[in-house]
Amino acid sequence: MNSRAEGVRMTIDAAGHGGMGGGLVPGIYPSPAAMRPTLVGERWSVVAGHPLVSAVAAEVFAAGGNAIDAGVAAGLASNVVQVDMANFGGIAPILVRPAAADQVWSVAGVGRWSRTATLSGMLERHGGSMPLDGAPAIVPGAPAAWLAALARFGSMSLAEVALPAINLAIKGFLLDVSLVTSLSLMSRRFSRWGASCAVYLPYGREPRLGDRLVQGTLGELLSELVAAEESAVGDRATRIRAAHDAFYRGRAAHRIVESVTAGGGYMQLTDLADFEAEVALAPKIEMAGWSVFSTPSWSQGPVALAILGILERRGAGHNAGSADELHVLIEAITLAFNDREDHLAAPDQMSAELQDLIGARHLDELAARIGEGALEGRTLQTAFPDAPPLSTTAVVTMDASGATFATSPSDTLDGGPIIPELGIMCSPRGVQSRLVAGHPNAISPGGRPCVTPAALIALRSDWGRVRPWALACPGGDVIVQALAQVVWNIAHHGMDPQVAVEAPRIAAFNFPSAFHPHPSADRRVFVEGRVGADVMVELCKRGHVVERWPDFEFDAGSVQTVMETVNDVGQPYLLAAADPRRSAYAHAR
Repeated sequence: MNSRAEGVRMTIDAAGHGGMGGGLVPGIYPSPAAMRPTLVGERWSVVAGHPLVSAVAAEVFAAGGNAIDAGVAAGLASNVVQVDMANFGGIAPILVRPAAADQVWSVAGVGRWSRTATLSGMLERHGGSMPLDGAPAIVPGAPAAWLAALARFGSMSLAEVALPAINLAIKGFLLDVSLVTSLSLMSRRFSRWGASCAVYLPYGREPRLGDRLVQGTLGELLSELVAAEESAVGDRATRIRAAHDAFYRGRAAHRIVESVTAGGGYMQLTDLADFEAEVALAPKIEMAGWSVFSTPSWSQGPVALAILGILERRGAGHNAGSADELHVLIEAITLAFNDREDHLAAPDQMSAELQDLIGARHLDELAARIGEGALEGRTLQTAFPDAPPLSTTAVVTMDASGATFATSPSDTLDGGPIIPELGIMCSPRGVQSRLVAGHPNAISPGGRPCVTPAALIALRSDWGRVRPWALACPGGDVIVQALAQVVWNIAHHGMDPQVAVEAPRIAAFNFPSAFHPHPSADRRVFVEGRVGADVMVELCKRGHVVERWPDFEFDAGSVQTVMETVNDVGQPYLLAAADPRRSAYAHAR
């Protein structure tokens, strides 16, 4: 045997030859359980959809802000840095847990239809379509949500939390690979609008790595709101309210109305002047010792609660990622989403009681329907779109006091034209309303669409303190599916947060899509390749139509999570995990 072969087969005596003098000793350190580490923090933690956005939250924490200050600052920054995924004129569903509270509050950062918008009027004007210009436009919900969360739960001024976003907009920032890819893909649709091209294709070509993106008009709009705050007289909340009024009653409101109506949509000044991002107690279920709260029924948050409630009843005891567990998960998704189809709408539009839909009796009934084979779904159209027209990002923050903030801001550049004088679009989330009379989520004057973006905050008592856990995620109808899978992996399988976030993921579609024209795919299940061929084969045998996704598929969502835990001597600390499927990034101190 030659010396090379002998070297390959040689067993190294780690005790005798390790350390500085012995060279490499493979196997002494274990291989990583995940691609990224779970970050550990003591004072604060943030996970946002882009490294620059996480850095903004870190700046605000360093300046003495709490989790809500940092979350709002990061949200505003996402409207600049991740404008491909979340527009300042879009939506921002928010959950907040104040320090030491045993309740969670929602902030309704989802706009309303104009009071002049009717189902019959939309059908008469556009037939059965909802063209992406003015037609699906609703009142922008994000500005009111950022301001309401800051005023109610924050400690800083708008000027303090908005400055990083303003600087990023006016001075610009360099595009990385993820933003270049996203803007290039979206430009295929937003290229029809000259005002959008002027900002996001300034060189007359697709964006390139290292290009500087400058959004001066957006920076000026944010500065205008800060100026309104600084010129107002009164306490902190009154001054922040002045910024709200500057947007919803001032120059911006007039330009929004002109733009939407010119584009074939419905909007009047009173729709904006009267808009509020209401603050309310969030709905919840009990699961595995946690109280799990979601954004209300103006989002699909309650669908995540229903999925978890069904899993609690039927999924416990199965091995993680096994065919048995995934079958139950798929059926739970089908049942929860078909409940959405039958009942879910904004709270003031629902005929059913939300608490009944996520209550123990109803969840027991749903769980009992799960058998060995795939449940029959509800097919409206068989043409399943290659990609939804909108996407989302996410921000989660937490500080040492237990104050917690979670949001999934959204609305993308391909959903409507930029308003040149404002540097924003008007939220096209009307695409998630229905054009069907009698549907719970049908267009109605002043109504809110039930939107896909959602967030979760869970609480449980440990060592005499209520400890929070927050999650948010982008991904359309996959959002609540991905959130439920990560919660289940941590709460029931005891996975490390980063391992849970990176675990192979599935997405089931046995229900109508939330996006117009609401197509459905009969029993279709997308499964990341790491799940394993044997599991896929078994799922097919049970009647699921399985399609393999690449590992770490972009469309499988990007779950971002922070949780407080405690060591064995009672000292609390924070754990943060960022999903590598997108450009999410965690930071902690």
